[in-house]
Amino acid sequence: MPTYVYAITGAEHPLRLNTLQGVGDPPSPLRTVTTGDVAAVVSDAPDGLRAKRRDVLAHEGVLESLMADGATLPMRFGLLGADDDKVAEALERDGDTYRARLAELDGHVEYNLKAARDEQDLLLEILSGSEQIRQLNERTRSGAAAQDERIALGELVAAQVAERHSRQAEETMQRLLPTAARVARAEPGASHFLNVSFLVPARSTEAFVRAVKDEADRLGEACTLTLTGPLPPYSFV
Repeated sequence: MPTYVYAITGAEHPLRLNTLQGVGDPPSPLRTVTTGDVAAVVSDAPDGLRAKRRDVLAHEGVLESLMADGATLPMRFGLLGADDDKVAEALERDGDTYRARLAELDGHVEYNLKAARDEQDLLLEILSGSEQIRQLNERTRSGAAAQDERIALGELVAAQVAERHSRQAEETMQRLLPTAARVARAEPGASHFLNVSFLVPARSTEAFVRAVKDEADRLGEACTLTLTGPLPPYSFV
């Protein structure tokens, strides 16, 4: 039967598993696979496992309990090994990497920050800052613009949006970096100019949250900053 893997910890990590429930219906009992000084918290994998709310909450509950007691490498929902022996082989093969990462994450949590700029506010700023774009926009709105002028307007505006988003993202990052140990950037998508995760020392979470609030105040109402956390440090495993 496949083995479901929740997390990797040090072998000396407190493992209070009796009060926790694993994935599956009925819930699978939790156990550990230990090799040397690293351990994996696992259970049997139920047939047809999917990301149902019950199972996702069970997975997160195991991680939260482990993280409350010390450094933990959280695995993403649905990670399977062929069996306990294969999990043990992975611990043996990659033990040095796991130990180094556990040491790095010890005493840290993750926060994710997404930032967006009001589109209309940004377009008004672009128009006010470029006579060429303003003139092309007026010709387009009046219907006098030729096809190549409309294409040029779209390209100029897109370039300005990308440039301003990139500049603002870097400014925000630099203002928050002093309160974080590491960062992991992700693709922001169409509606945001920044999507970044911060690895923050647990003792510095108040300072980090305050820094994010200060940055939100600096940017003003035209920008929306969405902070999520503290989270298991998935982005840094």
